Amino acid sequence: MNDTTTNDAPFSDDDQKNHQRFLAEVKQSGLVWGLANEDGWAVCPSIEYEETDVFPFWSQEHYAQALCVEEWSVYQAKSISVEDFLIEWLPGMHEDDALVGTNWDAELSGMEVEPADLAKSLSDE
Repeated sequence: MNDTTTNDAPFSDDDQKNHQRFLAEVKQSGLVWGLANEDGWAVCPSIEYEETDVFPFWSQEHYAQALCVEEWSVYQAKSISVEDFLIEWLPGMHEDDALVGTNWDAELSGMEVEPADLAKSLSDE
């Protein structure tokens, strides 16, 4: 039997709720979690836009680490400070015409967000 708390509960079927959870938890912790290996960071093709890459990120380490199975077993969860994410990562992803996936579920499904929009949301108090 699994008696997890709400912070450990599986993500909602509502991508917007998962995105809001991402924003709240990242603002609280000051960290963003992605998946990396010696070759770089995990990236997926966009479901919404042809020929667009999406970099998935999570608000907690165990959310990210849970995706390190099967073909993604070569990755490990790695943190990025919100400051670095805002100053270096999001502008770089914007320049590369990439999107950000926030708190994707085990099927690699969730919101695909413009980096500039995410920067604004994370900077808002």
